[in-house]
Amino acid sequence: MRTRGLTWDHPRGYNALAAAAATRTDGELGWDKQPLEGFEAHPIADLCARYDLVVLDHPHVGEAVAAGCLQPLEDHFGADEIAALDAESIGPSLASYRYEGKHWALPLDAATQVMARRADLAGQAPRTWDDVLALSERCPVALSLAGPHSALSFQSIAAALGERCATDDPEIFVSAATGARALDIMAALAARSPASVRDLNPIGILAHMAAHDDVALCPLIYGYVNYAAPANASAKPLAFTDAPRGSPVGEPGSTLGGTGIGISVRCAMTPTLLAHLRWLMSDDAQRGFIPAHDGQPSRRAAWHDPAVNARWGNFYRNTAATLEAAYVRPRHDGAIAFQTEAAALIRDGLDAGTPHAALLDRLQAAYSRSRKP
Repeated sequence: MRTRGLTWDHPRGYNALAAAAATRTDGELGWDKQPLEGFEAHPIADLCARYDLVVLDHPHVGEAVAAGCLQPLEDHFGADEIAALDAESIGPSLASYRYEGKHWALPLDAATQVMARRADLAGQAPRTWDDVLALSERCPVALSLAGPHSALSFQSIAAALGERCATDDPEIFVSAATGARALDIMAALAARSPASVRDLNPIGILAHMAAHDDVALCPLIYGYVNYAAPANASAKPLAFTDAPRGSPVGEPGSTLGGTGIGISVRCAMTPTLLAHLRWLMSDDAQRGFIPAHDGQPSRRAAWHDPAVNARWGNFYRNTAATLEAAYVRPRHDGAIAFQTEAAALIRDGLDAGTPHAALLDRLQAAYSRSRKP
């Protein structure tokens, strides 16, 4: 029986997986693709019922475990193997898939929110959120607010200010002081953000920045290496650097993204497939094959590899510190629904000028509801 996998329909999500399967699995494995938003719209259990391998984001893990639709990595990989993979993966790329004592996906692709700019329009990259606010008074700075990204940006700003949402006390989403300061920053920038990119997802914003001159900088956007050295000669290359800090000596605040390969319960693992999955995580694939086929590797060594960085405008080296410090979102069963609701609350609240205290109360109520069995 042929093994079927599902990934997302961007060169970064599909090309390396498809090319590797074609050359290394003797036709045993084939990959389908769907829009990235499709993974938010379809329950993970539905996707796992139809596919043997599913590329997923870590906030889906709680839902998947509750549905019993994934096999833990521990069923196929030894403890020493998983420990080595954890040590070799950049930031929390593997740790984000650890839930209830087991790991539920292989860290194929590493990403987090970073800063993207047109160096010809914005000049040097700002370091702190105060610097970003000052720059926004001189040139067009855009916020990524569409879909879930208003909530993700809020959590990243909170992390830069020193508080990781729902971490110190899992019952509290964010403190009043940190939440209000994060909303202050977002409100100021949203009021100045160019309308041309307001409804675009990160891929759309980056493509727009490469083709037009009305956005000089986006301070928080999921990094896509493809835009650092575009194949289209008419597109302007984008410079990617660390996400803003709350203070000059603070850590960059960013919310982890990236994707992992989950093994569904319907998958009948074969020696060929297991060897292929091991190879995808290997140094050879992560530093060579995956970057050469439009992918974005998860192995730390690839992010510091001189040849990989030379090919992609130092995208990896210039954003590695942000990924090492990235914040891991809530992953409980209900986290995806909360993320969707929180994003709409923040976006609508910014539009309506809702008082920060009232908006934070609504966010806390939505978060508390999402945690109820």
